[in-house]
Amino acid sequence: MNVVDSSGWLEYLANGPNADFFAPAIRDTDHLLIPTICLYEVFKHLSLRRGEEAALEAVGVLYSGRVVDVTADVALYAAQLSIQHRLPMADSLILATARLNSAVLWTQDEHFQGLEGVRYIAK
Repeated sequence: MNVVDSSGWLEYLANGPNADFFAPAIRDTDHLLIPTICLYEVFKHLSLRRGEEAALEAVGVLYSGRVVDVTADVALYAAQLSIQHRLPMADSLILATARLNSAVLWTQDEHFQGLEGVRYIAK
């Protein structure tokens, strides 16, 4: 299973320099999990920069995977990860979702660099 964090989705959707790094995980839709916080972050970012209509269209691509809601288990585990690794709330929710689903986390967010179960590429 794979989880692509918000920075990876934004890079892929913008066809940025690291888009090819994220493409295998994103295109393997049978094994793609989408944390709800990624929907929030991608939609907000794109709404501010491109407008709501473009953001809705782009976020539709995220629905090619299986959306994973924030449950009590995810929230509590995320809090533990946040404390342990000094992660912001959104990052800890994404990491918790990945780990609780035995998924690899794909990212270019340096907060995750060196953590177990993470495929990281520098921005």
